[in-house]
Amino acid sequence: MTEAPLYLDHAATTPVLPAVRAAMAEAMEQWANPSSPHAPGRAAGRMLEDARARIAAALGWDGEVILTSGASEAIGIALGRAARSVHAIGATEHDAVLRAAPQADMLPVGADGIVDFDHLSEYLAHRPNGIIALQQANNETGVIQPLDDVAQIARLNECRLFADCSQSAGKMPLPDADLIAVSAHKLGGPPGIGALLLRDLSLLTPSGGQEKGYRGGTQNLPAAVGFAVALEQEFGWLEEAVRLRAMLDNEIAGAGGEVVAADSHRLPTIASYRMPGKSSQAQLVRFDMAGIAVSAGSACSSGTIKPSHVLTAMGWDAQAAGEVVRVSFGPQTSEADVERFVRAWRVMTG
Repeated sequence: MTEAPLYLDHAATTPVLPAVRAAMAEAMEQWANPSSPHAPGRAAGRMLEDARARIAAALGWDGEVILTSGASEAIGIALGRAARSVHAIGATEHDAVLRAAPQADMLPVGADGIVDFDHLSEYLAHRPNGIIALQQANNETGVIQPLDDVAQIARLNECRLFADCSQSAGKMPLPDADLIAVSAHKLGGPPGIGALLLRDLSLLTPSGGQEKGYRGGTQNLPAAVGFAVALEQEFGWLEEAVRLRAMLDNEIAGAGGEVVAADSHRLPTIASYRMPGKSSQAQLVRFDMAGIAVSAGSACSSGTIKPSHVLTAMGWDAQAAGEVVRVSFGPQTSEADVERFVRAWRVMTG
């Protein structure tokens, strides 16, 4: 009997939660444009502002919220229209950050994936008053940057901190950053909606249009409502994810695999593993044939064959980096799912 498909790629996107689907269906009954001045438009506008306030409250954010089409657009706005120069970005940032700030200097990380604080302090002492960009939790390895410590160093040098919280929002407290990108579809919300959180709108150059003049285009009211509902759900399942990820780490290490950044503080929903002697692409094919969905690094670049820039920045050579796959958990991931993945891993290495 063929086993049901097993989805372990929640860091790429996770299924929309039932409560979110229901809320969006109800919001779709409010079909007017939230920017229209007539009565139906005003009603839609009130619903949009309520969703915006709920998103902020669920995230514990007391600053501005600009709704976007997702984290990639939020990153593009933050780094492309910043009122200050973007001086540096982390060497392990998501491809969206690399694209948004192609001229920025790279902040090196250690083998643990954590930014080099000595380098950071020296760098900012010589290049104050700009913006630096660092992820809160890496999308490939799950490594968590100590961003509150980074923020202190940044402010000593009158710099601003941009944090990509696409993977971590809702799963851990937001960092003490000045600009933050968040996404709905990583936590059970709908795709096509995200937000840029700002301490102050003066951090950006306005562009006109909607969203207080900082983003053009008709706002996606049903998705905004869905985003709010997703953030308001219970995240108690993360405690089980901690246990399951530890279990998987131990099993993979015991089967001759290598856990990426094993000793680093990592988001419990993301882990990467190296299978020595087997290319990432070959592994993906074999796992897919076994009905198991995983990825090789970021979903935005896993279709390519180039080595992960995240792993190479951490000191991995091209061959080793090309033997790594990412496993990521969601609310429904179970111990049986972990055991099934381990069995498939052992078959490939046996």
